[in-house]
Amino acid sequence: MFDLGIEKLALIGVVALIVIGPEKLPRVARTVGTLLGKAQRYVNDVKSEVNRSMELDELRKMKTTVEDAARDVEHSIHTGASDFEKQFSGSSGETLSALAEPEPPPPPEYRHPRKNWRLKQGATPQWYKSRNGVRTKALSGAARVARFRPHTINKIT
Repeated sequence: MFDLGIEKLALIGVVALIVIGPEKLPRVARTVGTLLGKAQRYVNDVKSEVNRSMELDELRKMKTTVEDAARDVEHSIHTGASDFEKQFSGSSGETLSALAEPEPPPPPEYRHPRKNWRLKQGATPQWYKSRNGVRTKALSGAARVARFRPHTINKIT
């Protein structure tokens, strides 16, 4: 990039010290350092973008070559099959399509079961629920407080 030797860098540093002054030099040096860092990051980003575009071009070229090869193979298979069919039909009078197996039936279509999971009804008997303490009704807030309120024993004093 630039051909700067140690002598030139020292000369630039002395001139900067004289022009800027010793009290502002650290701040200016920090600013120059951050700007150089930003410039290096920008150059690295540009290099990586160029590399990516080159790789994409190579991949596109490879894709076209593979597609061309696939078309050539497909064409050769079709020509070979048609030649074979011509030879076969000439000797026995039947075509390959007549000898081919019939297509299997298509799979059945999906039908929605029309179930509603919110309308499930429990099959547990009521006597079982009452014996095991299963709640069958919602409790109000006051009923819940009354249920869990500690029992007081009346003492005679």
